Amino acid sequence: QVQLVESGGGSVQPGGSLTLSCAASGVDMDIYFMAWYRQAPGKQREVVATISTGNMANYANSMKGRVTISRDSAKNTIFLQMSHLKPDDTALYYCNLRDMLKYRDYWGQGTQVTVSS
Repeated sequence: QVQLVESGGGSVQPGGSLTLSCAASGVDMDIYFMAWYRQAPGKQREVVATISTGNMANYANSMKGRVTISRDSAKNTIFLQMSHLKPDDTALYYCNLRDMLKYRDYWGQGTQVTVSS
């Protein structure tokens, strides 16, 4: 009964900022490896940022320096803060929870980010 729900997407101009949220239910997300992925039309899904149970973060080279991933344990939520957005950041952004014990990935429904003039 794990459920991930993303929110916070929208349309912004180049150089703008957005913060995405992923609220988890049915699971304590703090004990799992979490990540944000994105997929643009006609392209493969790619990882944007990851955060370990020890809150060690890693970022895709294309967005390094422009994004921050974080956890709010009280709200059972992870965030993706994005700034200096570019048109090629336009994509559907997904929240991911990886259960290594069960070899199972859980995904949210995605939230759309559109960057255009």
